Amino acid sequence: MFTKEDIQQIEARGASIAQVEKQIANFKKGFPYANLVKPATKNDGILLLSEDQINRLVSYFDDHKAHLNLLKFVPASGAASRMFKNLFTFLEEADQENQQLLLDKDKGFNSIFNVISTLNKFAFYPALKSKMAEDGIDIDKCLSNGDFYQIINYIVNPAGLNYGNLPKGLLDFHSYNGYGRKPLEEHLVEAAQYASDNTGIARVHFTVSPEHMEKFRETLNLVKAKYETEYKVKYEVEFSIQKPSTDTIAVDEQNEPFREQDGTLLFRPGGHGALIENLNDLDTDIVFIKNIDNIVPDRLKPETTLYKKALAGLLTSLRRQAFEYINVLQNGGLEPDTLEDIRVFAESDLNINIPNEFNGSSDTEKAEFLLKHLNRPFRVCGMVKNEGEPGGGPFWVKNSKGEISLQIVEGSQIDMDNKKQVDILQAATHFNPVDLVCGLKDYQGNPFNLHQFIDPETGFISVKSKSGRNLKAQELPGLWNGAMANWITIFVEVPIITFNPVKTVNDLLRDQHQPG
Repeated sequence: MFTKEDIQQIEARGASIAQVEKQIANFKKGFPYANLVKPATKNDGILLLSEDQINRLVSYFDDHKAHLNLLKFVPASGAASRMFKNLFTFLEEADQENQQLLLDKDKGFNSIFNVISTLNKFAFYPALKSKMAEDGIDIDKCLSNGDFYQIINYIVNPAGLNYGNLPKGLLDFHSYNGYGRKPLEEHLVEAAQYASDNTGIARVHFTVSPEHMEKFRETLNLVKAKYETEYKVKYEVEFSIQKPSTDTIAVDEQNEPFREQDGTLLFRPGGHGALIENLNDLDTDIVFIKNIDNIVPDRLKPETTLYKKALAGLLTSLRRQAFEYINVLQNGGLEPDTLEDIRVFAESDLNINIPNEFNGSSDTEKAEFLLKHLNRPFRVCGMVKNEGEPGGGPFWVKNSKGEISLQIVEGSQIDMDNKKQVDILQAATHFNPVDLVCGLKDYQGNPFNLHQFIDPETGFISVKSKSGRNLKAQELPGLWNGAMANWITIFVEVPIITFNPVKTVNDLLRDQHQPG
């Protein structure tokens, strides 16, 4: 299938022939749909914490974090181009005569009309006004003269702020007394509040696109000292990129490798599941994971911080108990009462499904089962009540081995022609806001090899096009989906205020992104 040049191309990416052949085999056989058993709901897979429990867990985390190596992990490679889709469309359709007509055609929340009529509410407005003034253009005159094209052009294109070509992490999201704060900065502030250790070190890791790495570093260098002084911390900030070796080969409609016009193979990014590699490279104990665009201004941070600490306290306390039980099992603790205590803990506290045949097993077999299922990475995931927001949902899922576990499932993993599965999907009460606290080390303090806990059957295939030709693309098991399928998983309800993503530029006009 592959020429000598193909093999050189594959190996230059850090991938192997076997890896690419496996991807092509996946295209041919396809990925199985998720087998939903039932939605995870309150007290059946989703834990509800009382105010007293939250306060106790926060105190537990604060009391024990001296012994933990903490890090905040922020997927930040997302480009802002999709945020400004409507603005680009306006630029394509507008001319001198029809600008006002285009604005008046739609006055809804996500309209250009809303952008123009509330322009001074955006945190980037002072920078926009200043940039236009540098070029001798008065933004107020543009507004009064109906020259909206000029303004929109200066927002998204290189002549102005170039926001349509920058990553989300480097746009001014929030206003603070006349200056704009970027998501990069907001995550530094959050890290100081819940991910700093007892020595005042706050570690943050951003995954970024290679073409944006330098701009991230430049921005960090401009603001780092300011926040270190303000929050009395010392930042250790790392950047990494999605590894080329995690890109997946594209195929044509006959499942043959898709070739560019020069004959080379086409590889495409493998989706956020590729970041399990970046996570696996970290030498840290507890990791807070949150997307770059899910941030709020300082006035709303206390509740976010409270729940992040509570989730971390829950993870820390449950993991500590699991470690104690692992040590008991390792040291020959096979007494029936001890095994029963561990079984109850595994089933009730860690959501580990105990099969019926467990009861008929020998004490040695029970101990082996419990040891295997306790000695895994941990993840505690915040879940928000479903109020129509998009996102993966929490479900009890049966895998190909017949094992039932808690999983975060995306709509693309579900067979929409199967009424029973669709009914379960529609019965979901919560969704996943990508709000995770993870434990990456075992009971001896050694890092887990995270590759061992991926379910490779949870990737998915989509149809794309390149140069007018159809192709099939393959995404790796998602970071918080199949890439963490075999982790110990706890879902906890968190309030909707902790989830404030920015998917369109107009989202920045929502109350939670305004100064208040």
